[in-house]
Amino acid sequence: MRIAQFPPLEQETRPAVGTAAAAFYLTRRPQTLRAWACLENGPLRPVRVNGRLLWKVAEIRALLGVA
Repeated sequence: MRIAQFPPLEQETRPAVGTAAAAFYLTRRPQTLRAWACLENGPLRPVRVNGRLLWKVAEIRALLGVA
């Protein structure tokens, strides 16, 4: 299994990140985030772009209380 490397959330410059990065920041498994998107019952809602799920960095920061 390959471990993905992501910058600290405070240094993230993209407006939205993929499911793997969002799961890393939220300390959840990617499948959990996919379930949130499918069931629409999670604390965050993704943006769907051409079949991909993108998670807004600002909302992740707000949820975690990161400046």
